[in-house]
Amino acid sequence: MTLPKLSLIVLATAAAFTNVFGQSKPIAKKTNSVQKVIATKNAKPFNQIINNKVLAHPAWCLNNTIYEVNLRQFGANASFKNFINELPRLKKLGVNILWFMPIHPIGKVARKGKLGSYYAVQDYNSVSAEYGTTDDFGIMVNAIHNAGMKIIIDWVANYTSPDNIWTKEHPDFYTKDKNGKFLPPLPDRTDVVDLNYDNEQLRKTMIESMRFWLTKFDIDGFRCDKAEMIPTDFWIKCRNELDKTKPVFMLAEGEKPELHKAFDMTYTWSFYNTMKSIIKGEKKRSDLLAYFEKQKNEYNKNDLRMYFTSNHDENTPNSTEFEAFGDAHKAIAALTATLPGMPLVYSGQESGQTKHLNFFDKDVIDWGNYQNADFYSILNWAHNSTKSLMPTANMEIIDAKNEHVFVYIRKAGNDETIVIVNLTKENQSLITPLNIKGNFRNIIDENIIELIPKSEITLEPYQFFVLQKK
Repeated sequence: MTLPKLSLIVLATAAAFTNVFGQSKPIAKKTNSVQKVIATKNAKPFNQIINNKVLAHPAWCLNNTIYEVNLRQFGANASFKNFINELPRLKKLGVNILWFMPIHPIGKVARKGKLGSYYAVQDYNSVSAEYGTTDDFGIMVNAIHNAGMKIIIDWVANYTSPDNIWTKEHPDFYTKDKNGKFLPPLPDRTDVVDLNYDNEQLRKTMIESMRFWLTKFDIDGFRCDKAEMIPTDFWIKCRNELDKTKPVFMLAEGEKPELHKAFDMTYTWSFYNTMKSIIKGEKKRSDLLAYFEKQKNEYNKNDLRMYFTSNHDENTPNSTEFEAFGDAHKAIAALTATLPGMPLVYSGQESGQTKHLNFFDKDVIDWGNYQNADFYSILNWAHNSTKSLMPTANMEIIDAKNEHVFVYIRKAGNDETIVIVNLTKENQSLITPLNIKGNFRNIIDENIIELIPKSEITLEPYQFFVLQKK
């Protein structure tokens, strides 16, 4: 018996889309239905149970997209006050957690470049004059909250600048050599000096410095730099103490499962690196399946994971999403928005930013005409408003009978999303499984598609579909 063969168009690059996947029924006018966000105002926190203790995630973090704000590079006159003007655009983009890279004054001693590293903190309880005053910061926080968004700030708890006020007031907080000289955390980190977490007073002071931003400015949490370099028992104590002030959202820069004893969300560096290797042809779908099997074995279902195609740690020293994933960058972005977790958008991705932003000097983003904003907006709003894309919704990986095609279904009750991705630069084919059938809306172009079981599907290079059950 000859199977019907259905050829699919390349959604990632086409300007206008046509579907020939079963019966295609174009929608005359695109609606804003995808932008209806699931109400979480009265939602109960979903809990993470570890060693018989419950870590309650803030209820508002259930369906969110996070945006990393590199404020220094946002514009020639980037400041807290001027950033308020960006909020309507970012709200439309579908991001609702704003993560600000460090806002603190930067040390002058051993500074790298003209402006220095954001992560060489001189004073934990103040802001850099580069961005304005603490009053300006408070005004911006209020504006973010009034826009229905949340704000977390980058917290550098591992080390400080050599001229941090603590080096004079609390020299015992630091790691020293046998001659009493402050030591860097790593040989090449010459602009910072290492903090010693064997010191109990340091731990208490650090927590109180973090609490300061909760009580004075009502921020919503922290992204904690190099979290794996600090003892986990400190973070557990820290989280318990901060939650007494207000329920906080905590993002750890790290991937160790034990971090979830204190943090709501961790990075997925291993996913990012696996996908880079797959796109380069060095790995295959089986390696991706091994990644998810490892996640299943090591993480609890309620552990939030952050998926990304770029961030400052990758963009500046290594590669942009275009260098990492080439023509597959939109397909991989679609994965980050539909896998169990939370997607990240880095400053400039909505404009197709192609340069490596300087880390130690002014290097303003070329915003252009925000040419990728519609693409990210579609993915973000779908992620934020779809029950089957909630972090805790079920994920079933489908055997596509093709090592180069990745297919999975996300389900929550009757809500269903199917994702199909060609992981190669060659045409690939697969047979539609028996359990995939019916009418689906392709979120990229809003067309209605009928999936026919046992049909042969031809996918063009890096072609992807995100299909929601009608």
